[in-house]
Amino acid sequence: MSSKIFTPVNQVKLTNVSVVRLKKGGKRFELACYKNKVQDYRNKLTKDLDEVLQIHSIFLNVSKGQTAKDSDLQSSFGTTDVDTVILEILNRGDLQVGAEERGQHLQMMTREVATIIAEKCVNPRTRTPYPVGMIEQAIAELHFSPNLTRSAKQQALEVIKGLEKQTKFPIARAQMRLLVEVPVSDIKRVMEAIRPMIASVEEERNDGVADLKLTCLIDPGQFRPLTESVAKLTKGRGIVNLLSLKDLKDASSPIE
Repeated sequence: MSSKIFTPVNQVKLTNVSVVRLKKGGKRFELACYKNKVQDYRNKLTKDLDEVLQIHSIFLNVSKGQTAKDSDLQSSFGTTDVDTVILEILNRGDLQVGAEERGQHLQMMTREVATIIAEKCVNPRTRTPYPVGMIEQAIAELHFSPNLTRSAKQQALEVIKGLEKQTKFPIARAQMRLLVEVPVSDIKRVMEAIRPMIASVEEERNDGVADLKLTCLIDPGQFRPLTESVAKLTKGRGIVNLLSLKDLKDASSPIE
């Protein structure tokens, strides 16, 4: 007589799972998520919870399959709305990963941060970009520890500031090449406002009769104040176009 093993139809098998955990109100709440999708959600690469969650449920213990009751949610979160609680756990909870997997994620994040820095910065002495590997070595000497809950771009900007403060590894943001177009009636006051923001002028076409067309270089930190000044002083009639990141383009390393 043959024997068969039956699996209960209501048993859900979780595979390749990442757990997001949040402690609140004296209780521990967990979500069962797909690997790599939590970071996609936090980096705003996806908003679809079905792509992030393996099960649209809130657990007290994922490994044991123990789900949270409405009374647990009410006492800790002040609501029994599952979606509201899920969003709070996803946004504020800790992503639980093994040591090996965490090491891989940290390495990938460090490489992504270094790549962003290599795209945005140059050696101020040679005006050429650094290789990503050299940036990684410089980051290591800063004792940079990547944060998996924050975007690589945010962390790259912070690391750039740290690198700029030390002298061993000279680095500078690549200048931005702009084309500024200003109506003839606004040229004088616009130029008075933006001239201090301009690092150098490459070409200026202004005969006092036609609109001004100015090609110039600025430091990246001046981009927002310059564009806001042009828009305000021309009441939206002025135009500022980004042509390139000069140093990187000239070094045959185009940046989007």
